[in-house]
Amino acid sequence: MTEPTPPQLKPMPDDWQRALAVVAHPDDLEYGCSAAIADWTDGGREVAYVLATRGEAGIDTLDPAQCGPLREREQRASAAVVGVSAVEFLDHQDGVIEYGTALRRDIAAAIRRHRPELVITLNHRDTWGGVAWNTPDHVAVGRATLDAAGDAGNRWIFPELTAQGLEPWNGVRWVAVAGSSTPTHAADATAGLERAVRSLLEHHTYIEALTDEDPEKYARGFLTANAEAAGERFGGRPAVAFELFGR
Repeated sequence: MTEPTPPQLKPMPDDWQRALAVVAHPDDLEYGCSAAIADWTDGGREVAYVLATRGEAGIDTLDPAQCGPLREREQRASAAVVGVSAVEFLDHQDGVIEYGTALRRDIAAAIRRHRPELVITLNHRDTWGGVAWNTPDHVAVGRATLDAAGDAGNRWIFPELTAQGLEPWNGVRWVAVAGSSTPTHAADATAGLERAVRSLLEHHTYIEALTDEDPEKYARGFLTANAEAAGERFGGRPAVAFELFGR
């Protein structure tokens, strides 16, 4: 029996001005959706990054005390390539992030600070589809971000945030999940793909520890393949796919 053709992906909403991307580690956004972010900032939209960790456990040959500051520097440089200057770190421990009220509170606080209409995160499900297992950090942060989008608008959840001067923000209209195996929407990656490659290459220490392949060949091959795969469901244009949750 022939498998049914997946439906075409809908265009991402464009009637917004501010977005906040919340992920677990340096490089998560560069592997996931920076081509879309480059296009959005080019169009005058504001995008800020919040990372739960500094990625300090990400390189086997580097002690976390050395690795964390290095990966922070690479992340800031990477964000600048796609027009993002606001990069914050929540300082949860890399590799053992715990889903719970502490994580939700930190993300809700970030949402109240930045007051986005669109929140972006990474795949919160157990797998990447099939048997490709996801990491606990991605699952915890993705799930907490979906929850915190609601927490941020309720003054009686984490009332200590209001006492700190962070007034409730009920203006999140969507949460877009990158890396989902069940995407619903997409953003055109044509204009931003080259900068997405350069942005990923800013994580050069991490990439050099990850693969023996030439870094540029590796980054370009990975991002181009993903954009072309998403584009098969987006009119043949290179694309970044998202699963979009409305609020």
